[in-house]
Amino acid sequence: MSSKTPSNSSIAQAKRTVQQLRREARMERIKVSKASSDLMRYCGEHAKHDPLLMGIPTSENPFKEKKPCTVL
Repeated sequence: MSSKTPSNSSIAQAKRTVQQLRREARMERIKVSKASSDLMRYCGEHAKHDPLLMGIPTSENPFKEKKPCTVL
């Protein structure tokens, strides 16, 4: 086999790359401006249910200390 002939592994890798590129080319794409406005709208609509933004009520907080820890 000469050094200019591609090996079977490089041919297989090239075929996998072509298949991946074909899959990506078939994907439906949207503009970043549309995606970002959709994301901002979604976040705004769901912000009232987000415990990181609104906090957890103390009555429902499972991590609230039951009683203070006392050390001698």
